[in-house]
Amino acid sequence: MDKRMLPVSCPSCGQALKVRRLECPSCDTAVEGCFGLPVLARLTREEQEFLVSLVLCGGSLKELAAVYGVSYPTVRNRLDALIARVRFLSAGSENDEGKESSE
Repeated sequence: MDKRMLPVSCPSCGQALKVRRLECPSCDTAVEGCFGLPVLARLTREEQEFLVSLVLCGGSLKELAAVYGVSYPTVRNRLDALIARVRFLSAGSENDEGKESSE
C-alpha cells in the first residue's frame, strides 16, 4: 500500500512545515495564508496507523495487542509514548499560536 503522506517537516533543516495555499480542484477557488498543520497530521505514518487501529478496535488495547501480535504491556507502552508525543505537539501548537498572534 503506497500512500503519499503530507510532509510535516523540512527535509533540509527538520523544522515544522506550514501550509501556504489550499485549492479546490472543482472550482479553482484558492485560499492563501500561513496555516499550521493539525496535531494529528504531524504524527508519523506509523503513529497515525496505530491510532486508526485503536479506533477500529473500539479502544480495546487487548484487541489491538492481538491485531499487532504483541503483548498488552507493549501496546500500552506504545500508547503512552503516543500520548506523550501528542501532548508535546499540542503544547508546541499553543506556543506557535501565541507567537503568531503577538507578531
